[in-house]
Amino acid sequence: MVVSCVLARHGKLAVVGRAGENPGMRALAVLLVAAALLMGAYYFYVKKLPTTDEGTAPTQAISLTGVRSDLLQIAQAERAYIASNGACATLAELTSSNALAMAKAGRDGYSYSVECSGGDFSAIARHAPAPAGSALRYPNLAIDQSLQVHEVN
Repeated sequence: MVVSCVLARHGKLAVVGRAGENPGMRALAVLLVAAALLMGAYYFYVKKLPTTDEGTAPTQAISLTGVRSDLLQIAQAERAYIASNGACATLAELTSSNALAMAKAGRDGYSYSVECSGGDFSAIARHAPAPAGSALRYPNLAIDQSLQVHEVN
């Protein structure tokens, strides 16, 4: 900023800014640049987020999230049942013993089942295959005592 000093009528110096400099405009420009940087960072962050499973439609994301949540709920109930009873239970036994509060044994075309082998278990969500020639894919998901959901055939 260039400042000029002018001798006022009373013998005192007066500071006069250059015409055309406006601190309000400078603040607005800084604000706009900051907003643009934030929008760019947000855009690239969102682009890196996974949208859905490979080969599935984006509209299936909500359904698959619900299926994963159900499988996690089943696995946690199974682990608690094994800890208290020393043996694995079927899905029907889990719901009848109130270890699992699930109204239906499925969601959006997926059906759930539990396979036991001693103290080990695997909860599986299966869906009927998509019609021939369809671009949709319905992945079968499973979870075990490690509480990690993974795709199975």
